[in-house]
Amino acid sequence: MSGWTTEAMPRLDGNTVVVTGANSGLGYEGTRAFAAQGATVVMACRSVERAEAAADELRAEAGGEVDGDLDVRECDLASLDSVAEFAEGLRAEYDAVDVLCNNAGVMAIPRSETDDGFETQFGVNHLGHFALAGRLFPLLTDAEGVGGDARVVTQSSGAHESGEIDFSDLNWEESYGKWKAYGRSKLANLLFAYELQRRIDAATREGDADPGVRSVACHPGYADTNLQLRTAAESGSRLMTVGMRLANAVLGQDAATGALPMLYAATAVDVGGAYVEPGGLMNMRGAPTLGRSNDASYDREDARRLWEYSTEATGVEYPL
Repeated sequence: MSGWTTEAMPRLDGNTVVVTGANSGLGYEGTRAFAAQGATVVMACRSVERAEAAADELRAEAGGEVDGDLDVRECDLASLDSVAEFAEGLRAEYDAVDVLCNNAGVMAIPRSETDDGFETQFGVNHLGHFALAGRLFPLLTDAEGVGGDARVVTQSSGAHESGEIDFSDLNWEESYGKWKAYGRSKLANLLFAYELQRRIDAATREGDADPGVRSVACHPGYADTNLQLRTAAESGSRLMTVGMRLANAVLGQDAATGALPMLYAATAVDVGGAYVEPGGLMNMRGAPTLGRSNDASYDREDARRLWEYSTEATGVEYPL
């Protein structure tokens, strides 16, 4: 896949792709690329107003209309009710979902809680996407998919390497470190992605029909997006804001390049359980390649326990 770019993407006419956080950064660039290949992209965003503005911008950049279609819908991952309403609306109007990109997220913010009482980074980055994928699973199994399989693509980060899963305090009620909490949420993304594929494989081995869904994880490297600037703004520190802007300018690759691992995972990878990352300097820049996340992300016991906790916490069960 050396030098893989969006030019290698297949046509996606007739495919439906759901992208969370589609109004900015990696989600925006992913939406642009999917729509350019003819897909209907459901832009699942917390703010409908910002998502509509992003959709208008994408249409204008494409000369008036994108090749595919853009469908803006509200989905607040900090609210399990909002996730349920979004999924119910999709099930009512769509026959299938070919690709789900679990992309949206928050990074290193002061401690707060979701509508359902979970620490926000863990609740949004992991639990919200766990619930979303579970509620959309019937639409994924009904899809023709890309290359014969529907895809669940979960966006992680190199920060997963600093993450630790502490089942005695998953929601950071006893202590809180915003960067440690971010690392935990990104490690949870990987534990979920790999466990989902293991459960799909196990169900198939046990005689159930192959659901035709593949779970793939990715990380964008260091991408210059608004995520870093939102983190700085939440901190209230002008020094951090200056530092983030400088780091983005010196170290960051543009968001379009940062979106390539997600796009590759969604349209090119044919191996469930894969991990796609940039192949350049320290896996932080460059074209996508198949890599390996840290050992903790492949811990099957932690993955099992996290899955069971997530099922109980969200009330969402997978048919696996």
